[in-house]
Amino acid sequence: MSKKLVAYFSASGRTRSAAQLLAEAAAADLYEITPAEPYTKADLNWMDKKSRSSVEMNDSASRPVITGTDAHIEDYDVIFLGFPIWWYTAPTIVRTFLEKYDFSGKTIVLFATSGSSGMGNTAEDLRSSVSETTNITEGKMLNGRQSVESLKRWLDSLDL
Repeated sequence: MSKKLVAYFSASGRTRSAAQLLAEAAAADLYEITPAEPYTKADLNWMDKKSRSSVEMNDSASRPVITGTDAHIEDYDVIFLGFPIWWYTAPTIVRTFLEKYDFSGKTIVLFATSGSSGMGNTAEDLRSSVSETTNITEGKMLNGRQSVESLKRWLDSLDL
């Protein structure tokens, strides 16, 4: 049986709730990707081209600093990686996390939350941040009300 981790970044708490339920359903450990400088409401204003999130997302080299280097990725076979969708992809802080650890030979299953958009090409977008031997798969949008039972059904369908 593989050891699982649910790692997530949550700017507003919505992704955190989804991650907690998923960790329960998967009997997985939980790890929060935390920015060194927390995001404020003004930082998240996507309508403001000068907001922190807008500036980060418009700079492909942006790697916001994260706290903690203790995710112990080497201990896991499967990592569920969750985040809110920003500009039809993962926030740049997710790349910071992926580039901080060695995911060689691991399976990463993405999950996300969003007010209106899907994952788009997120798996492909993140591929350059991990080794060639890392398997990144599109997972599931976890919007709305989720239940442990519905998440267990989804997990069973993944054949991990």
